[in-house]
Amino acid sequence: MWTLLHTKVHKTLQNNLILPPGKRILVAVSGGQDSLCLLKIIMDLRLKWDWEIAIAHCDHGWPSDIGISDHVKRISKDWNIDFYLKQTRILKITESVAREWRYKALLEIAKENNFSEIVTGHTSSDLAETVIYNLIRGAGSHGLSVLTWTRTLVDSINLVRPLLNISRAETLFFCKQFNLPVWEDEVNTNFNYVRNRIRKQLVPYLKLNFNPQVEKTLYQTAKVLKAESDYLEKEAQKILKLVTNEEKTQLKKKLLKRIPLALQRRVIRMFLQYNNLRAPNFEQIEEGIKLINSPHGSQTSSFSIKFVLEVHGDYIIKK
Repeated sequence: MWTLLHTKVHKTLQNNLILPPGKRILVAVSGGQDSLCLLKIIMDLRLKWDWEIAIAHCDHGWPSDIGISDHVKRISKDWNIDFYLKQTRILKITESVAREWRYKALLEIAKENNFSEIVTGHTSSDLAETVIYNLIRGAGSHGLSVLTWTRTLVDSINLVRPLLNISRAETLFFCKQFNLPVWEDEVNTNFNYVRNRIRKQLVPYLKLNFNPQVEKTLYQTAKVLKAESDYLEKEAQKILKLVTNEEKTQLKKKLLKRIPLALQRRVIRMFLQYNNLRAPNFEQIEEGIKLINSPHGSQTSSFSIKFVLEVHGDYIIKK
């Protein structure tokens, strides 16, 4: 049976060219509704796109994971799809650690078995929750638009999210249409995780009291922010080349003074990242901004035990 969701994903793939024909595709399947919806659609589209498809599942080794890998393996057998499993037994029970390990595990499977695309079931609901999560943490426009259709993990392997314009309500309806064997993961009801509180408490509250279409609105906002952020990033990269020396250890104050504050902030952030401050926060970037109009000898407080920034004449230098 061909549904409206099949058509929507098919058109997305045609319009965005994120999964070209003839590719070897590794579908990340957790067993939940989004990943099963994704798997079914990819399976149904594979002949049109001449794809080779396999399933990858990541077992965190947590008590809550018991039985999930066997469940996903049975699906792969029933649907006659190759199955790859990565397991660990030493993983700390946190969202960020689990996410980092999953991407590493998926990348290992892809490298070992010659897959060029890793496909995940992230939806517009995930994107909306990510916008809220990063906004609460204090991210700028760059951090509010992090979920994209595709990104390169390594030179020959891409991460692709074909359901990014589809809501979790749509994937649930699709799974019910086809009676797909969705695994109800108890981790998703654990309110110790911030994202679960956003999903189960905050988003429903916003829908009920402010905007029933809040997920759609945040998805659209993220798209706008992404386009604007990409443009500003490219401009900041050009400016960075003009205002730094070859070693990226000093900045030219006179040139920085001429550019808008929005670009100053991005250039300072990039400069700090080049100097091994992996994720500069707002306060650190603002300290760098203040030096643009500060006299000789002014310096930041220590960003780390490694270095400070100090004004030397017309330059801001790393010390």
